Amino acid sequence: MKKTVIGILAHVDAGKTTLCECMLYLSGQIRQLGRVDHQDTFLDYDAQERHRGITIFSKQAYFEWKNTQFLLMDTPGHADFSAEMERTLQILDYAIIVVNGMDGIQSHSETIWQLLAHYHVPTFIFVNKMDQTTYHQEELLLELTQKYHDHCIDFSLPENQLFENIALVNDTLLEEYMTNQKISLQHIQESIQQRQIFPVFFGSALKNQGVETFLDMLDQYTLEKVYPDTLDGFVFKVTHEQGQCLTHVKLTGGSIHVKEVIGNEKVDQIRLYNGEKYTLMMTAKAGDVVALKGLKAFLPGMTFNHQTTIQPVMVPYMNYRMVLSPQTDRHVMMQKLQILAQEDPTLHISYMPETQDIYIQLMGEIQIEILQNMIRERFHEDVHFDHGEILYKETIAKPIEGVGHFEPLCHYAEVHVLLEPLESGSGLVFESQCSTDTLPLHYQRLIMTHFQEIEHRGVLTGAPVTDMKITLLAGKAHQKHTEGGDFREATYRAIRHGLKRGESILLEPYYDIHIQIPKEALSRVLYDMEKKQTKVTMEDNGDRIDLYGQGPVACLQDYQQEIIALTKGKGRMTCSLKGYFPCHNSTEVIQDKHYDSETDQKYPTGSVFCQHGAGFYVKWQDVENYMHLPYQYTKSKKSQNISQEFKSYQNEDEELDAIFERTYGPVKRRLADDYYRTPAYEASMQVQMKPECLLVDGYNVIHSWPELKELAKTHLAVARERLIDILANYQGYKQCVLIIVFDAYQVKQNLGHQEKRHNVHVVYTKEAQTADMYIERVTHQLASEYRVVVATSDALEQSIVIGRGARRMSSRELALEVEAMAQHGFQEFQRKQPQSHEFLLEDVNKYKK
Repeated sequence: MKKTVIGILAHVDAGKTTLCECMLYLSGQIRQLGRVDHQDTFLDYDAQERHRGITIFSKQAYFEWKNTQFLLMDTPGHADFSAEMERTLQILDYAIIVVNGMDGIQSHSETIWQLLAHYHVPTFIFVNKMDQTTYHQEELLLELTQKYHDHCIDFSLPENQLFENIALVNDTLLEEYMTNQKISLQHIQESIQQRQIFPVFFGSALKNQGVETFLDMLDQYTLEKVYPDTLDGFVFKVTHEQGQCLTHVKLTGGSIHVKEVIGNEKVDQIRLYNGEKYTLMMTAKAGDVVALKGLKAFLPGMTFNHQTTIQPVMVPYMNYRMVLSPQTDRHVMMQKLQILAQEDPTLHISYMPETQDIYIQLMGEIQIEILQNMIRERFHEDVHFDHGEILYKETIAKPIEGVGHFEPLCHYAEVHVLLEPLESGSGLVFESQCSTDTLPLHYQRLIMTHFQEIEHRGVLTGAPVTDMKITLLAGKAHQKHTEGGDFREATYRAIRHGLKRGESILLEPYYDIHIQIPKEALSRVLYDMEKKQTKVTMEDNGDRIDLYGQGPVACLQDYQQEIIALTKGKGRMTCSLKGYFPCHNSTEVIQDKHYDSETDQKYPTGSVFCQHGAGFYVKWQDVENYMHLPYQYTKSKKSQNISQEFKSYQNEDEELDAIFERTYGPVKRRLADDYYRTPAYEASMQVQMKPECLLVDGYNVIHSWPELKELAKTHLAVARERLIDILANYQGYKQCVLIIVFDAYQVKQNLGHQEKRHNVHVVYTKEAQTADMYIERVTHQLASEYRVVVATSDALEQSIVIGRGARRMSSRELALEVEAMAQHGFQEFQRKQPQSHEFLLEDVNKYKK
């Protein structure tokens, strides 16, 4: 019997716990169906959970269905407990998203989907409350494909129709269907496991409609995970029971026995939980989720072997000061709170000795109330929290190099790092590009550890830095005087030095909001949204107006109560954290913080050098006059990586306009023969050919190629993927830089996006920016470094790009080149390549005959 770990996730009130109850009841695990409103559910056994009717802590239960033993993980649905839910995601083999059929995809449901994509968890979708909804299945399925993924497929369809829909996922499945008129179970299972297909089911958990069929499909379409023989495990939760620490882990390799030693600690008990109760085990095997008694050194996010903490995506965005009674000893209270911090590291409990205040980071009001009750029950202390303040973050606008040097007497280390901005939500990414000839490998590993061991602070307000890539470029050590802590000091100072040299950006948290109000309140709410720096889109649903948008948490955090008061209880507002974006009032916030990076002794920005036998401090702006290694990063290095040329194209419009005004003049056009001179001729002329860059107007080509045009009429996304695959093969033969640009200018609130697919760069333009506009700008930017060729059949665009110094190619010519290359192979194509394009077309016509 195969074993599978599945987790149920949903927006609050979608019916997640009810679905858990129904699955446990149908499998015979429980004898009576519990209900949330009756406060008798099997998994929500905590007193606070039953009182509030929501899941607060993740729970687990075992049940068997046909050929599968399922471990069911029930996770919190409220946004305030997203950190608990996220930790559980990392142990799942499969996930089930429960969508409320009455409300469709809600804001927190989209956040969950993004987290599942981040952790690469295969996902099934169960649309609940179909007995109460006014929507049809087709409408709900359309919303799933629009907001989740194009390959959300209704698995309740007849087999032939189901196979037809699955066949459109990729070429392999299509070829199998065209050959056999069906698709094998194994290939469907593998496609689901690889997140290429997302099965969708409809039903009602409360009425037990569609749940049995859903269980059958889970049994049929899930695969058992294969684990290595070496012992390892992932810690996803830590709890305390009667003073004893319980470490909840999923074993990801080997097996573990009672009294076995892990690290320096011995396992006293192995508990297998099923709801509130547990059974003792002597041995647990890979794939089991158990609680180990006796381990105290592990925190959530750690593994047995490597003990590396995974950086969470969902982190608190509010910082609260804990208000204690005058009789409470703050130091004793801090020791007690460390137990809670061990259970939930995202709380970030801190103590300020200057004011003797305790601060704690939380997600929202409900989490505050839960925490107050926990402290009262476990520590017998009544605490309160102040209004709280926004947790800001910082990032940088452009790549910059930082240098850190630490050389007091008998110590030596120098580190050069490159700081580069990343997309919102990327967090911190670390890399090394340092040669071992410059710095030995063991020192590089030491520096990489120092990158990750602390929370690096920005220079605007002292807030944590994020959305940034930190790359080790170079370093220097002394054979005699370099000690263990020298590179730690140099690394910290290098990052701070880079932040001071660069242009920092203050970030603030943004809410993703959904407001439902009666029509008479619309004008007032729209006025409030404008004042609160929030952009919204409106949807008219008869007597009710639905508003969707994003806005700063600082402006919206108390607006739920205003909505209720304004609409006399008829309206409601739901919020979930969208992410961190540039602060709307950064100047005011920076002034209020009164942070001076130069006086921050804990995070210095300068370096320490040695002169005349003594160390002396050098301010950050003077470090380059004393550093022992030259700067490693220059702007010219950008031309070596084409992704750097257009990675930040979202913000380039104003900058490019200024460049055009300064540099506009007569265009020096090149003859077509200049691009096809033979290598011998080039050598004789001592001219080096520039690399070729092909820019493709994606949708123009799709609608010019008959086979793709026909496919795009019904499945535009499939046609888009097909074009990317074709051109990826083409690029492999041509060995050029290839960029495909797709219009996304009509997508509201779209900030643009770029990604690398195989060896092809794919760009989706931002709102109000067409592919033509983007290609024109990038053509001008790349013309100095590349032989730019633009593939499009748009006559106006062809004329413009020629004026930018590029060569044009029609969509039909591109199709002929692709066809010729596919028929006659790379060698034949290379033989013809030095000829002019017109000769090549003649050859292609010959080949076709």
